[in-house]
Amino acid sequence: MDFRFSDRSMVLQQSLEDFFRAEVLPRNREWHAHVAKDGNAPAFLETLKAEARRRGLWNLGLPDLAADQPGTRLTNLEFAPLAAIMGRLPWAPIVFNCNAPNVPNMEILQKFGSVEQKRQWLAPLLDGRIWTAFGMTEPDVASSDARNIRTRIRKDGGDYVIDGRKWFISGAAHPGCKMVLVVGVTDPDGSSAAKHSIVIVPIGTPGLEIVRALPIFGRGEELGAPVELVLRNVRVPQSNRLGEEGAGFAMGQARLGVARIHHCMRSLGSCDVLIQLMRERSASRRAFGRPIGDFANVQDAIALSRIEVEQAKLLVYKTAWLLDEGGPEAARREISMIKVAVARTYSAIADRAVQIFGAMGVSDDTPASAAYTAARTMRIYDGPDEVHLRTLFRLEPHEVVGESAHYLLGERGL
Repeated sequence: MDFRFSDRSMVLQQSLEDFFRAEVLPRNREWHAHVAKDGNAPAFLETLKAEARRRGLWNLGLPDLAADQPGTRLTNLEFAPLAAIMGRLPWAPIVFNCNAPNVPNMEILQKFGSVEQKRQWLAPLLDGRIWTAFGMTEPDVASSDARNIRTRIRKDGGDYVIDGRKWFISGAAHPGCKMVLVVGVTDPDGSSAAKHSIVIVPIGTPGLEIVRALPIFGRGEELGAPVELVLRNVRVPQSNRLGEEGAGFAMGQARLGVARIHHCMRSLGSCDVLIQLMRERSASRRAFGRPIGDFANVQDAIALSRIEVEQAKLLVYKTAWLLDEGGPEAARREISMIKVAVARTYSAIADRAVQIFGAMGVSDDTPASAAYTAARTMRIYDGPDEVHLRTLFRLEPHEVVGESAHYLLGERGL
């Protein structure tokens, strides 16, 4: 098992670090001020995107790019440390066209899209000209169990007619969002793995309506909070179906493996920032006649945070390596592991950062409160912790179960 980064990855890490520090980080205050006032991206974003593309820092998170598609074709392991650098600011991945939900939607279009679907949707996504959303979660059921999905997709002549309700759909309220990939049931009587299909619904299709924004803990996302969508008698041609009918569940799973690498590393990049800020706060803030960093509990909080981040990064690197070597099946356990481990690590570190910053930590004067919100939410979306832990229990090896008595001591053992 080899976690060493390739020479190409190391060069790109330095190039991305330099660009981030010189061009992206200095615009952070201006970004937030503009988005808060106007609700859309500032004009300098396009300038940054063009420069990132010129430097070869574009579409870094797509390992299966075709020869004629723009990007760098990195492996998952090569990309993982780059995602951590981008994750230091919530909006930074947009600069490099490496942001969710667009990247996992690019993945699914690459793997399963028709020639026309790739021309209409994938090409502008790869160029960073449009935004997209993925519509799976529903308000009335536990969507962590896909068998509960109620949205119906029925045939009518050469069309599909869609009825349902989706919520906490990220990206749909973005000013540039052009379509939603809607997950629904095409065969109510089919097996659990063959009920669902994914259909492209362009924004503006009659019957597709954004009902309301759903800020998370009262907080929106960059360029729009998640939303609740309703689909009433939405009609699209059957050519808008992605892949084979009934293959929606499998396609959704194929979308998630790489996406989890990206999201976990971005979250750990945010943790790196929080640790740096805690360290600086502990040196500059004085209480009871000395810097708070002189107190053992503050020192312990920062030291434990660094241990946890490094452990989590190694687990993500292992997962990325397994994904590169053997595909999603080879990394099945680890994909669930990182989802749980990183979410809990992020939650613990964000909580410590809030505590060390005190009253400032619950304000928007630092990124601690936004990180606390993101970390707590991460334990629910993309499959709650309980679902992944259940999966891991089922995948726990059983080779030694029959020999367990030999490990017992006492009158009932050896």
